[in-house]
Amino acid sequence: MSTRNGGAAVVETLAAHGVDTVFGIPGTHNLELYRHLAGCGIRAVTPRHEQGAGYAAEGYARVGGRPGVVLTTSGPGLTNVMTAAATAYAESQPMLVLSPGVPTGTEGADLGRLHEAKDASGAMGRLVRWSRRVESPEEAADAVTEAFAAFRGARPRPVHVEVPLDVLEQRWGGSPWVGAVTAAPEPDAADVRRAATLLGAARRPLVIAGGGAVDAATEVRALAEALGAPVATTVNGKGVLDESHPLAVGASVRLRALQKAAADSDALFVVGSELGDSDLWEGRITAGAVIRCDIEQGQLHKNCPADIVLLGDAAATLRAMREALPAHPGGPGSARAGELRDACRVEARADAGAYEEINAAVRAALPADGVLAGDSSQVTYLGSVHFFDVPVPRSFCYTPGFATLGYGLPAAIGASLARPDHPVAVLLGDGAFLFSVQELATAVDLRLPLPIVVVDNGGYREIRDQQVARSIPPVGVDLRAPDLAALATAFGARGVRTTDPGALTALVADALSADRPTVIHLEME
Repeated sequence: MSTRNGGAAVVETLAAHGVDTVFGIPGTHNLELYRHLAGCGIRAVTPRHEQGAGYAAEGYARVGGRPGVVLTTSGPGLTNVMTAAATAYAESQPMLVLSPGVPTGTEGADLGRLHEAKDASGAMGRLVRWSRRVESPEEAADAVTEAFAAFRGARPRPVHVEVPLDVLEQRWGGSPWVGAVTAAPEPDAADVRRAATLLGAARRPLVIAGGGAVDAATEVRALAEALGAPVATTVNGKGVLDESHPLAVGASVRLRALQKAAADSDALFVVGSELGDSDLWEGRITAGAVIRCDIEQGQLHKNCPADIVLLGDAAATLRAMREALPAHPGGPGSARAGELRDACRVEARADAGAYEEINAAVRAALPADGVLAGDSSQVTYLGSVHFFDVPVPRSFCYTPGFATLGYGLPAAIGASLARPDHPVAVLLGDGAFLFSVQELATAVDLRLPLPIVVVDNGGYREIRDQQVARSIPPVGVDLRAPDLAALATAFGARGVRTTDPGALTALVADALSADRPTVIHLEME
């Protein structure tokens, strides 16, 4: 069947937007999408669960800076990916989810069809930026084009397009098209000058860079050096300033030492962050004067009212700020940053325990340009966030907002495909690993040299600690992990076990040169 149909309308439009990889599982109802992938030069990656497909697409977007695309079948295929889509929404990552739907005219009819859902598009619409059910191949192509337009010039967030079964099979004689690039808003020039004057006169300036600044690393550094201002980041902003830079304080906004420094600053510049509780851990950011820059209007006063707001793209706004900045000595900030960095490290160590040593061992094995994928595991948020320094943004995969378990391994797969020339490692807990262990088969299929370090602390340690803190006898949290090295071998991967965190450097280095993934089961006392 060489007929171009609704499936071709979708896939050809994906290709026109530069998509070369999609994640998903073929099913009875999405075959007309899969029919056209090879002919359009698009690689289909098949995880073992749609949630894994979504996390892989999120990791692909987070590291590669390009939208991740997921193909699902109808019904359970789509509902399986919803958690990943909600994760991408919470973390402001661009993701396009494409799914088939019940035939036109049967919406909500409850006819007992295979994979029938009451209102699939409506359900997705409650979780993502927008969800659209189309009525023709032409509208399907337009919706894909509109999706990519939504990722540019605005805060990136996931979208969903539902294509009815009959539309997928309808003839299509059109051509794919790429819409005009949406221009980002530009801040008011007078506000830029006011902000530059305020920062230039400040004696204790401080910069906080969030996920909205990941593509403005050069501009953040230039402004910080001109001001002599320490730079702290959120988790999603990790690496916006090289964490070995003299002005870098690291991803430290949750720490009370950083929050006190913000309160003591006479000019705080927040770039691309909502300053949410998932970053602040029941803390609060205040300052003598607050300047906020964001691409989304609704973020400019969220969780921390601003004295001056700059609505615009981070890189362009920071360049304008730098040009408007009056002369500034720029020197004393290094000493302030060093003192603050030391105070933050001392505070972080109080929670980290052995996780600092574990991260140091993995960091020593992974090249500077490597990518680390973590999970909602203590070794990540108490360890990697603070003790795994990265030199550039888009080098750390973790979801602090939605805090989902099972993210790390599939996200690492997506990261590996987004940047195949950069080594990728996974460092996570046993509870998180077992949420998506089936994706080990995907990594084996792809022959990815992934070191997967699993820190086995006997189940859900974080929740156990919370139960104990509330005088609740531990229940449902002390869980025995299987022999993960043997499990890895059964999957066709490599597997090793150790009780020595110091051995991780050699084990990870060896895994990076293997021809398949390696599970490193670190058993903790």
